[in-house]
Amino acid sequence: MKKLRALAMVLLPPAMATVAAADTVRLAVTTSTDNSGLIQAVLPEFERSAGIRVQVIAAGTGRALQIGRRGDADAILVHARDLELAFMESGHGAHRREVMFNDFILAGPAADPAGARDAATAADAFAAVAAAGEGGGARVESDGTDVEDGDSAVIFVSRGDQSGTHRRELKLWRAASVAPGGDWYREAGQGMGKVLLIASELGAYVLVDRGTWLAYRGRAALAVLAEGDAALRNVYSVITVNPQKNPHVNNKGARKLVDWLTSRAGQRAIGGFRIQGEVLFHPLVHPR
Repeated sequence: MKKLRALAMVLLPPAMATVAAADTVRLAVTTSTDNSGLIQAVLPEFERSAGIRVQVIAAGTGRALQIGRRGDADAILVHARDLELAFMESGHGAHRREVMFNDFILAGPAADPAGARDAATAADAFAAVAAAGEGGGARVESDGTDVEDGDSAVIFVSRGDQSGTHRRELKLWRAASVAPGGDWYREAGQGMGKVLLIASELGAYVLVDRGTWLAYRGRAALAVLAEGDAALRNVYSVITVNPQKNPHVNNKGARKLVDWLTSRAGQRAIGGFRIQGEVLFHPLVHPR
């Protein structure tokens, strides 16, 4: 299995303190909510209304949960239900609320050499990509041009980082009865925006959340090939870190943030965030 080397290191902000300040909430979020622009759009309203500054730490879901376990965040916004429930059951989380949803799409070259767009389900689309990738041959760029380079005719780029998107991808491979590997399967170990751009450069297939897709679609030369399947629904939850495990966290501020995100004002801000007129995230507590 080929590994794509990390293009940059994601570092925690140097201002992160061991003890949380009362007027600051440290929020670990997924790269999808950060790359899409949602966080930057909605949090200023909370900061103005609550008089609390939010320090954002962008990471994949798996890493965000690790940050929470260490008490290096007061709250986390993630999208992997099984990991969230394990986090709560182990006592690391104090309060969990589902906040919003979007969905995943399978994007790939418009020429679609794997025939994924003709599949009946998302799992079938993944199976088609694997079958074509394992077939080998000339690679097809996103514009349909054949490139005789000895690589697989089809490439799939994976987050490969235990993020919520990566875990959903692995779940879809299992549903397709595929154990991905070999030259056609590349793990990037990057955030969603970077992975989408890597896939675009390679003329590859990629699983991406719709929010990041809409935010980057002008920069990614790929097409939507599979969408709408119930298996692609993507729910986000906000969790406060348990102060009994980490007494230094700003639990009071974190609860204020959770209350605001699930209030009518917060849900209105989430649902009102659009790119070119399209809603990226749909509120769950107070649906529009």
